Amino acid sequence: MPQSNPELANASLSQGHEPKWQKTRDSKWSQFKVILGREKYLYVLALPGILFFLIFKYLPIWGLALAFKNYSPYLGFWQSEWVGFKYFNEFFTNPDFLLLFRNTMAISLLNIVFFFPIPIVLAILINEVHNRAFKKTIQTIIYLPHFLSWVIIAGICFIILGQSDGIINKIIVELGGKPIGFLTEPNYFWGLLTAQSIWKEAGWGTIIFLAAIAGINQDLYEAAQIDGANRWKQIVNVTLPCIKSTIIVLLILRLGQVMEVGFEQIYLMMSSPVSHVADVFDTYVYRTGIQNGRFSYATVVGIFKSVVGLILVVTANRLAKKFGEEGLY
Repeated sequence: MPQSNPELANASLSQGHEPKWQKTRDSKWSQFKVILGREKYLYVLALPGILFFLIFKYLPIWGLALAFKNYSPYLGFWQSEWVGFKYFNEFFTNPDFLLLFRNTMAISLLNIVFFFPIPIVLAILINEVHNRAFKKTIQTIIYLPHFLSWVIIAGICFIILGQSDGIINKIIVELGGKPIGFLTEPNYFWGLLTAQSIWKEAGWGTIIFLAAIAGINQDLYEAAQIDGANRWKQIVNVTLPCIKSTIIVLLILRLGQVMEVGFEQIYLMMSSPVSHVADVFDTYVYRTGIQNGRFSYATVVGIFKSVVGLILVVTANRLAKKFGEEGLY
């Protein structure tokens, strides 16, 4: 069997015979420099976004090691004791785990089923309005709640739905009925959160769908009109198919946030009577990680939420690809 000669290999390199991998790497680097020089202003424009993700998304990843340490602020990150999967085992065997998982998934599912389609419907309805002044007025009205903080939203709900001083309950009492505990009855809590999210964010969510509808080729609508299609058939056969890819991408992204149900909203609306249906992973992390100082344990909860979101995104994207859609990546 022939053996390689190191002297011959060195001689060939000295004569300019570079390895194939070296040539490929140099070629790619040359191509990158050409592209960088040609599109330098685009890269400068993207630089703030790149720095944001590097500083706030990628650099903090090293902090996930806290989940495998018994972190103590007095000892610091490097001196804290390694405990392996101790906190993972504690989290998954915690009696509250199933309750937290149920509440989080139920609230997310309600948001996906009821909240997600509403911006699509609103965008289509707004697109059908031909009076520009009326159209802009409607858009302004439905955008405004987005700029209100959850503190204000919660305050409005207490004023309207409070059991003793709420406007609705005062009307019910005046009509001879009994006050209803909208804010203290567990059966109403999930629906109340979903209604709040719809009122606050549905209008703002129409922006992307309106942009997608604006990009539809108007010739398609003219062809549909020639074929005798009314406005409803144009929506079903032209508008919805043309924005289907946008809907799928946003749905995949929404599935990635299925464990993020909004800490501030739930924390402001939560009370003792509804705590068993209101306690979710976000409030649990605040209670155990911040208030009780169990940073390592709270990191485990954060990792679990991220892994679930990643699995859902990858699964949804593969299903979209399987059915012939472009997907997210």
